[in-house]
Amino acid sequence: MLQKIRTLVLISSYVGILLLMPAISPLQVHAQIPDASAAFEPIAAEPEPVPLTLSLEGIAGPKSMDSALKIVLLMTVLSLAPAFLVLLTSFTRIVIVLGFLRQAIGTNQAPNNQIIIGLALFLTIVVMSPVLHQMNEDALQPFLAEEMSQQEAFAKVQIPLKTFMLGQVREKDIGLFLELTETEAPDTPEELPMLVVIPSFVLSELKTAFQMGFILFIPFLIIDMVVASVLMSMGMMMLPPVLISLPFKILLFVMVDGWYLIVRSLMQAFQ
Repeated sequence: MLQKIRTLVLISSYVGILLLMPAISPLQVHAQIPDASAAFEPIAAEPEPVPLTLSLEGIAGPKSMDSALKIVLLMTVLSLAPAFLVLLTSFTRIVIVLGFLRQAIGTNQAPNNQIIIGLALFLTIVVMSPVLHQMNEDALQPFLAEEMSQQEAFAKVQIPLKTFMLGQVREKDIGLFLELTETEAPDTPEELPMLVVIPSFVLSELKTAFQMGFILFIPFLIIDMVVASVLMSMGMMMLPPVLISLPFKILLFVMVDGWYLIVRSLMQAFQ
């Protein structure tokens, strides 16, 4: 049967070819032979290299060049904006505490990283809104109205931010970076350079965040220990204690309204 099918297919193919042959025009194949004389044509000399120059259009004089460099510098600063957000605001402490809270409860991906970062970002805006408002009123708006120079605006914009950071920093950390940068201690804290204030602020925020994270771990750790002790006393040593303690930790966190307490504590710590 299989041989008959193959024979039928083969015959059908031949018949189709024979029917299509009259409709196909004869193919004309032209062999393209290269001209022999072209092989003996002289080779053109290589063009001389053109010097590469870099120019900025629309620049007429040193003042215009200074404006162009300011634009390049502004774009560079904007590319570093995420680093400024992390190092100069309350974002570092908030996101670390929320991360510790997730680990203490035992929910590895709930809430996920996007939710934690988004919540930390909005809480940072709430904390930093008075500072941003003062920076806008004292430095940005007068500079845009051409009431002060760029150097004056830069000096003015540092004052509210430095005041905020000095309110959270420890004297020990300031002393450390004064020693590392070989800077003489000024008469007042407001005269400290930003090179000393910023790393001191970050170091202080890391220590405070880890202290708050340790406090968050204590009640959930007690629940894990109690559940593990109960399981061992019942002889259920093969059952993971985390599997039993996780619902109790979530229940405890919901009953005490944990999110409200955490956010309130974080906000009050910056006041």
